[in-house]
Amino acid sequence: MPSLKDLKTRISSVKSTRKITKAMQMVAAAKLRRAQDAAEMARPYSERFNAVLGSLAASVGGSPTAPKLLSGTGKDDVHMLVVMTAERGLCGGFNSSIVKAARTAIAKLKAEGKTVKILTVGKKGREQLSREHGSLFVGHVDLSEVKKIGYADAQSIAKDLLNRFDEGEFDVATIFYAKFETVISQVPTAQQIIPAQFDAAEGDDAGASPLYEYEPGEEAILADLLPRGVSTQIFSALLENAASEQGARMSAMDNATRNAGEMIDKLTIEYNRSRQAVITNELIEIISGAEAL
Repeated sequence: MPSLKDLKTRISSVKSTRKITKAMQMVAAAKLRRAQDAAEMARPYSERFNAVLGSLAASVGGSPTAPKLLSGTGKDDVHMLVVMTAERGLCGGFNSSIVKAARTAIAKLKAEGKTVKILTVGKKGREQLSREHGSLFVGHVDLSEVKKIGYADAQSIAKDLLNRFDEGEFDVATIFYAKFETVISQVPTAQQIIPAQFDAAEGDDAGASPLYEYEPGEEAILADLLPRGVSTQIFSALLENAASEQGARMSAMDNATRNAGEMIDKLTIEYNRSRQAVITNELIEIISGAEAL
């Protein structure tokens, strides 16, 4: 049975931990609001941009002059997986859920005989994947010094990917991130960005009743817009990830704070019982000594 001093020290330690987790929860809540606003404001632009690209892609169809980013290389032997996670931990299962989705995709592609390459964005995903798939790494993007995600960060990642695609390093690129829904719900998402894919409904609508005439031609416009589309999709994924990370951290720190409070209550009860037992023993000794006299 622990001594009174040990129990008192442990209670003090847990109280200190509760203060830290409470502070982290408040900081995450403040950051979440800004990150959530940024992610939600970016969604309409991203969706409309993809709708325009989908309409153009439907007009081009299977044209031999279609841009390579739309038609692809004609094969899918080499896959580039861009795994986006956080730079820091203490955010529940946020990082693990994205890595789990990536691992599932890697296993599936390898079973089909495909070659897999991995580009990591965020330290935590790289740390987890390096244990099993370190030999597949081809690059890493460190955002630990970035205080606020900007479009320039997405452009940098997109430029690296496009250069690798032009050099023939891969045939298909897919990004893995967590889409923000609520504070307690972040959905791991896999999205193919090279070659570009668009919703069938958008393409069907555009092909059934074309509303616009483009000058210059659709192929020329797509050649200019598709690289921007890759940057836009990456930027949207980074914003969704940032909001998801703060939501997951706020939820995790809230749980940790409540657990610390429950532990303090249990330890306090145990401390009071031990203290009462010590006092009772001392009284018994005093009474026994008095009776012996």
